[in-house]
Amino acid sequence: MNIEQPARLDWFKSSHSSGEGGACVEIAADVAAIHVRDSKERGGPRLAFTRSAWSGFVAGLGRDRT
Repeated sequence: MNIEQPARLDWFKSSHSSGEGGACVEIAADVAAIHVRDSKERGGPRLAFTRSAWSGFVAGLGRDRT
């Protein structure tokens, strides 16, 4: 699916990111999609999820992993 990148997004860091480096992601939302990028590679590749796909992804994170 091709989701157009908006001109300006307001990015915020994941609540699970620490200030010590490591694996940090930033998230931004617009009316069409949820955008995800690496906080250390802000100009690098980004992922874009439809809102329904993002909801399913987040719901899956909360499930018990065995």
